This record gives sequence, C-alpha cells and structure tokens, in this order.
Amino acid sequence: MKNLVLFSIVTLIFAASCKEKDTTEKPMNIIPPKADKIAKNLEIHGDVRVDNYYWLNDRDNEEVIDYLERENDYYEKMTAHTKDFQKDLFEEMKSRIKEDDESVPYFYNGYYYITRYETGFDYPIYSRKKDSLNAEEEILFNVNEMAKGHSYYNLRGINVSRDNKWAAFGVDTVSRRKYTLHIKNLETGEILEDAIPLTTGSSTWANDNATLFYTRKDEQTLRSNQIYRHKKGSDVSKDEMVYEETDETFGTYVYKTKSNEFLVIGSYSTLTSEFQFLDANDPDGDFKIFQERTRGLEYGISHYGDHFYIVTNKDGATNFKLMKVSEENTGMDNWEEVIGHREDVLLEGIEIFKDYLVVSERNNGLNKIRIMRWDETDDYYLPFESETYTAYPVRNVEFDSQILRYSYNSLTTPASVIDFNMATKEKEIKKETEVLGGKFKKENYESRRVWATATDGTKIPISMVYRKGVELDGENPLLLYAYGSYGSTIDPYFSTVRLSLLDRGFIYAIAHVRGGQYLGREWYENGKLLTKMNTFTDFVDASKFLIAEKYTSKDHLYASGGSAGGLLMGAVVNLAPDIYNGVVAAVPFVDVVTTMLDDSIPLTTGEYDEWGNPNEEEYYHYMKSYSPYDNVEKKGYPNMLVTTGLHDSQVQYWEPAKWVAKLREYKTGDDILLLHTNMDAGHGGASGRFEALKEVAMDYAFILDMEGITE
Repeated sequence: MKNLVLFSIVTLIFAASCKEKDTTEKPMNIIPPKADKIAKNLEIHGDVRVDNYYWLNDRDNEEVIDYLERENDYYEKMTAHTKDFQKDLFEEMKSRIKEDDESVPYFYNGYYYITRYETGFDYPIYSRKKDSLNAEEEILFNVNEMAKGHSYYNLRGINVSRDNKWAAFGVDTVSRRKYTLHIKNLETGEILEDAIPLTTGSSTWANDNATLFYTRKDEQTLRSNQIYRHKKGSDVSKDEMVYEETDETFGTYVYKTKSNEFLVIGSYSTLTSEFQFLDANDPDGDFKIFQERTRGLEYGISHYGDHFYIVTNKDGATNFKLMKVSEENTGMDNWEEVIGHREDVLLEGIEIFKDYLVVSERNNGLNKIRIMRWDETDDYYLPFESETYTAYPVRNVEFDSQILRYSYNSLTTPASVIDFNMATKEKEIKKETEVLGGKFKKENYESRRVWATATDGTKIPISMVYRKGVELDGENPLLLYAYGSYGSTIDPYFSTVRLSLLDRGFIYAIAHVRGGQYLGREWYENGKLLTKMNTFTDFVDASKFLIAEKYTSKDHLYASGGSAGGLLMGAVVNLAPDIYNGVVAAVPFVDVVTTMLDDSIPLTTGEYDEWGNPNEEEYYHYMKSYSPYDNVEKKGYPNMLVTTGLHDSQVQYWEPAKWVAKLREYKTGDDILLLHTNMDAGHGGASGRFEALKEVAMDYAFILDMEGITE
C-alpha cells in the first residue's frame, strides 16, 4: 500500500485543436463481464458483512483467472478505438527521453560510479571508473543481458565491499518483491553460488570484506523480519540469524553508517523505531541496543566523530528535532539537543560531512536546505524562489568533502543535479534533464500554488501547472492527483510525460491533502487513523474549489491516484461521484476492512498504526464508514479505469477486482467502467525503462478520450 511512485514521470507535442470534441462512434453494444456472486458472511463485533465476491481471493483458481482475462478482453474491446492513439502517446513520450543517457558520476572509495542507458535498450548498465573519469570503464552489471528471457526483471541493492572486489545485489523476476541475493566477483566477473532467496534485495558488507548482513522476509506475509550474517562463499543454509523481529507490527533492516564505523540494525513501525549497532570491524560480535523501543518514540541515527546524531520526536517534538549522544552511552537520558523543535518547521533529515552538517527542512510546505559548519563559523540556507519546486540532497556518499550534491526541479523546470561548494558557496549544474524534440520551452508554461478551504476551515494547498494563456472559463480539462497517506509528501515535480496532457490543454494539479506531511507532522497526524476521513474530504473540497474558481468544471475534471491514493479515489467517488468526469485508480487499496482483518496478507500487521486495527471495534466501524468496497451504492459513478497487477504483494489484485465486480452490480447510468490486470507485473507495474510508459499512455488515452481528444 505504501510508497507507489505514482501516475507520471516523462513527455509530448502540442495539439492546436486540443479541445475539439471527437464524434467518432464509440463501442456501445459490448456487454461487460459479470462475476459470479457467491455470498460469504464476514462477522466481527456483532456486525455481518456479506461479501459476494470474496471468492476472487484465489490466484490459483482457474475461474478467477478467467474472470480477470474476461475483464481484460472487455477493456481491449472498449478501448480498441484508442489503440493507435495509445501507441502515438507512447512514442511521443518516449521521443522526449534521451535514450543514450547516463547519470552524473559520483565518487566513492576510489571509483566513479555511473548508471547509463543505451539506445534501443530498456534496462540500465551499471559501471565504474577507477580514480578518474578518463579511466577505462568497468561494467558491473548490464541488466539488459541479465533480463533476457524474463517478462519482468528488477535488479536492486548493489552493494560493493570496501576492498572494491565484491558486489552483492538482489534480483526479482516475478514482481512480488521477493529478491534473491547474489554475490559477484568484480575482478573475474564470476557470480558465486551463494544465492540467498526471499530477501529484500538490500545488504551491507562488514569491513572485513567477507561478511555480508542481509534481511530475510516472512514467506507468507513478506514482512522483513530477520537479519542474517553470511560468510562469502559459504553454504547459505549455514547462515546465522543475528536478529529476529518478533513483533508483527514491525519490520527490520540493516545498513552501515556513512562513517563506515558501525553496522546498524533498524526496527520500524509507523509510530516507533529502535536501533542496534555493532563495530563494523567486528562482524562476529553482538549488536548492542542504541535505545530500546518506546511506543510513540521515533528516531533515526547518523554517526560522526565519537557521537551519534539523532533526528527524533522525543519529548513531544512533533516536527522533530536534532540531538546527539556519545557512542559510549547511547541511552535516551544522555541525549543532548543540537537543533530544537520548531512548531512551523519540519526537520526531515540530515547529511553529515567532515566539516559540515546539512539539514533538510520543510516550512509552509516548501523544501529548505540548511548548511551549518561544525565549528559554528557559518550557518545559511540555499536560496529557492518558487512555490512549486522540489529540492533535496542526493548521493552524498563521501564523508570528507566540501561538495553538497542536490537535486532541484519544479513543475516547469526539468530536474537538475547540482554540486554546491559549501565553502565558496559556488554551484555547478552538473546536469539538467534534457527534453528532446525541440518543442519544450520552459517559458511556455507557468505554475502556481493556490489554497482551497476545507469543510472544517482548514486551508488545503494545491500546486498546479499549465500552458501559458489558459483562461479561467471553466472549460479547461484538469487532472487532479493526490496520495495522502503514511506522511508521504508529493512535492511539485517536473514530468516530461505530463507534457502530453499540458500540450493538449490540460491543467495538472496536485492536492496536498492531509495524511501527507506537506505542512508538517500535524498534517499527517490529522489524516490517519480516526481522522482519515479528512484525506478524502480535503480532496473533494479541493475539487469543488477548482470548479468554483473556474479552473475547470464537472464535465472536465479528472482525478487519479494509486495504491493508498487509489483508496482516496475509491472514497471520493462514493462521496462525490457527480463532480468528476473520469477517474483513474491504480493498484487501489479499496477493501480496507477485509484486508486489515487478514494478518496473513503482506503488510497488514505493520499497517495498524496507519489505519487502525479493526479487531478493535472503534477502528472497525470507522474503517467500514469509508472503505470504498463496503460503501458502493446504487447510484451513478464517473467514468473509471482501474488497474492492477496479478502479482502485487502490496495491494492484492483481488481488491480492485472485487471492487469493479461490485461496482458493475450497483452502478447506474452509462459511464464506462474498465478493469485492466497486468498478468505479469506487481505493485510497481511493468519493469523496464520504456515498458512503464505504455501503462501511462493507457491511462492518458482513457482521460483524453473522455475529452474527445484523439490525437
């Protein structure tokens, strides 16, 4: 349900006749599929829910697969008239992307590391060069070769040993986020036989270059629950479990501090964290508790000198503060304040350098980067002027450096990677993402931030972008996007893909609804658990504001969201179905009560602090009051496209499948309802650089078709 990279990312061409309605005959006599109704009573707290489509919860049932394939066939027939347009959109989006592209190299432990793409290929090539960018390239992984024969392939977690001779990496070929960990000899190219299944794909080397720590997952729930120690070249079955997270509401992971001095095991839930640490030069030693978990205490640790630095909400610091403690005695009673709590500033994280501390903050929704010398001789912020930008540190792996690398982009400005010299205060733009085709000019677009008023009087920020010259006459098609859960903030960002909407007359807007963290931690707290309804009403109120201010109208307003944002879509079409012409819900979490009552499903127990535990009656009834599946009614719903992946481990395919089946039973009117299941993919959709664009083209073609835009 978490952290889906949602609905956009890449490119388009201006169509002058963008608002002409198409009179092409649409398929009107195609009969939608009908799922069998098999009543199942679900009873708890004296309340009975009758679920007629519960039987779809069986991936191995041939009748389930048959139903999904019939829905896919219906989708194909209903959208046959847009197939050429989808191909054109895909090619248009792809044409804006530099195929033979590469990342800005970063230097670490004697090597420059580079990720690059070659024309005609979908996957990255990971390489490095020793000491100088003029040195001979050493290919670490050519994922195009590795992915041959697989319909899905994801390589992640590349982790190079300190002696630069070994690389651990994880591979998933199913899209269930079950990675097999491998080790490669970077001198000979040999892949060792130590294949470790059912991991997160991430790992970390101890300083002996022989001991690898990694995280295993529970086979059924896929919860990250065990940390193992592996000796390179040894029998995997003999690996030693060094930690097991027995609390089902927690997950665990392992990493090494930037100082390379400590191995750290982290345990996390929505509200609480705990860390253990071990000298990285003593991999066979025992981990020591940093500060034992206390419900509601969140903290994260970084190491510098002989101290740990702690970002924490200790003592009611809702927006977090920075503290430090000696590595000799790390208990909470010894923590000292470095940067105090501020009511109007969210402290999001820190980067530690030998001479500088870099602090990422958020004030009034806007990113701030603060630079402080350890010797206190300088303390300043990087200047940013827009209200619709995103800026954050990236790839600062070197400890002894005066260069801060950060990324900057805005709704109208492609992403840049910038090196900033913290001593001289000079900056160098290392790269700005190139938009090919020669048609994109920044000055042709403008962005703004506006504020809607929610039902309870709260001001809801909305960031938007459009081509210059748009008139506020209520006739503009507008796509409103939001996520609104887990404190995940959707910052305004540039997308070459999105140009395919903007250049056809669309306004694109992001509603920064409660449940995210755009306006600080309280913004999140007021959109979760028993205040979750604020997320949904904020979106509806933002929609009504955009209509009232004539940015758009009911006939031209569209909404989109994925995962927990798909839950948002499901809730708003129940609350206000008449104010949207079309809705795209990607991998939507829509059967909230049933899922949260099933602790065998991946993520469920770890989600109790986000949604509540429906085994407790108060949370059960509150969840039921907004769960999209439980609140489908006999009424008109907007045109809807619902997408899912058969192998999704986060929002199981049966949630959207059941939801669509029930909507088909209850919906009135002639509005279109489509379900498309990717039979090869999971939560993140298709793998490969360009394959994912086909899914975006599918979504955009659906929305554009609603506007009668066909080219």
